Amino acid sequence: MTFDIPGNKQLIIEHVVLDYNGTIAIDGRIISGVKERINELSEQLDFHVLTADTFGSVRQELSQVNCQVVIIGEENQDESKRAFVEQLGAQNTLSAGNGRNDALMLKEAALGIGILQNEGLNKEAMLAADIICLSIMDVFDFLKKPKRLIATLRN
Repeated sequence: MTFDIPGNKQLIIEHVVLDYNGTIAIDGRIISGVKERINELSEQLDFHVLTADTFGSVRQELSQVNCQVVIIGEENQDESKRAFVEQLGAQNTLSAGNGRNDALMLKEAALGIGILQNEGLNKEAMLAADIICLSIMDVFDFLKKPKRLIATLRN
């Protein structure tokens, strides 16, 4: 997907990297509507979910979702997430998250989106993000309705 941002830059997004808990799931359970949105948009974008799987439910919850699930270790989670985005190609990646361990991946990605939902949004993640949204569904809407993203990012 290509987004021409007036007075800013052109974004060419190929990958979407999502945190799990607090971003696309609450208390280990996928948020209603997320599965359908990822499956619909996966025809145009590659989706990746990074998690330490705190609740042990990610594989079951995402079993019918067209995405790559990556379970990261307990140590250096922020660096693991940043390195994953870098390996994919940060210049073509949108990332979304809410936790302190998401701050580096939000900063590294071409477009980092902080998500403020039931579990809150860490201050460091908020400051690293390009955009703050109240719901993960807003991120999917940006991808389906690019003029919203353009209006938010233009100079």
